[in-house]
Amino acid sequence: MSEAISVHQLQAKQPSHVTVATASLIGTAIEWYDFFLYGTAAALIFNKLFFPTFDPMMGTLLAFATYALGFIARPLGGIVFGHYGDKIGRKTMLYLTLLIMGAATAAIGFLPTYESAGIWAAVLLVACRLIQGFGLGGEWGGAVLMAVEHAPADKKGFYGSWPQLGAPLGLVLGTLVFSVVSAMLTDAQLYAWGWRIPFLFSVALVLVGLWIRFTIAESPEFQKVKDTKQEVKMPILEAIRMYPKNILLAMGARFAENGFFYIYATFVLAYATQSLGMNKQDMLNGVLIGAAIETFTIPAFGALSDRLGRRPIYIFGAVFSALMSFPLFMLLATRNPQAAWIAIVLGLAVGHAAMYGPQASFLSELFGTKVRYSGVSLGYNLASIFAGALSPLIATGLMTAYAPATWPISLYMIALALITVVSVYFATETRKIVQG
Repeated sequence: MSEAISVHQLQAKQPSHVTVATASLIGTAIEWYDFFLYGTAAALIFNKLFFPTFDPMMGTLLAFATYALGFIARPLGGIVFGHYGDKIGRKTMLYLTLLIMGAATAAIGFLPTYESAGIWAAVLLVACRLIQGFGLGGEWGGAVLMAVEHAPADKKGFYGSWPQLGAPLGLVLGTLVFSVVSAMLTDAQLYAWGWRIPFLFSVALVLVGLWIRFTIAESPEFQKVKDTKQEVKMPILEAIRMYPKNILLAMGARFAENGFFYIYATFVLAYATQSLGMNKQDMLNGVLIGAAIETFTIPAFGALSDRLGRRPIYIFGAVFSALMSFPLFMLLATRNPQAAWIAIVLGLAVGHAAMYGPQASFLSELFGTKVRYSGVSLGYNLASIFAGALSPLIATGLMTAYAPATWPISLYMIALALITVVSVYFATETRKIVQG
């Protein structure tokens, strides 16, 4: 009786699913701002500041290598925060991940460059990037579970897409801040001190994010697990034991989504400016436009997955992305900014959005509540090592080896899409399970 009363009282105190989804969205936007800001700087700035003794393309390759290290740390963050998120709660972990990400990003803004610290500048940069990845590894799982577990059963795809908006919004914010700073300063000022401003701006954003997250309550589904004392001792091991196939399928589902996103958001910047000689600001504007439009198409595809199912929408996104792999470079080859914008908009706002919109609900519904944080975080973050971390590196390597030909990069992109299509095809249609 007392247990029933406590659950009833808890439910009465729950904020609306709109409030929770909004709080998750704002928090993830700040986290992704921190993470993507590094990608923009790696493509345009860090090769000269931290690896100046190498030729420009090799410097860019090394900058992308430090970028990739952030992804390698993400599974560790997913394991640690997933474990405690399934034992203590989702909300507490979201405070910690935001603090860790913000501190690491602000620290980058204070780093010495190669000119003053030599090789130690690159070492410190790598350390900050690893800490960023560790924090982000636990962030995504907690944010999407708060949104999905608070949402009505027939709208989990739609509300689960809200924290997904944090990625394009973070990209928009990071690119916008970087663009404004770049436009207001001369190149000499930008490389001397201006590049630090966007990183230090993270401090203000983190304070806003912490205040917003303080206003939301724990997930009602997880609270029921706590009230009935059904927590498991080792969630990550239990997730692997109970859902090994689903973890692998979740990883495979992310290959195209994650790999394509970083090709469009980071590699294309380096390729267009260094190999094609296009204007840096024009390309930043293209990414800005694509990500801005994606903030509308992600929830649209999420809502569509509530009606048609997660799998068909997801597969459409992967197939569309594969079909864009050759037109992308054809449009870029024109060296026309508007043509480049069309390529980026289609890649982000259609192909990527169709996968990213239903992804939160799709992956969350593959796991039971008791181990959901661990299972989702493990599948999601392990894929990042092989997809998002490596895609700019592999694309840059292929560009260097086969220049001026771009078809090897297109074939690599098609391979990513095939892995995703096969994985999603063999996964369960989770919408039917949730809605009965």
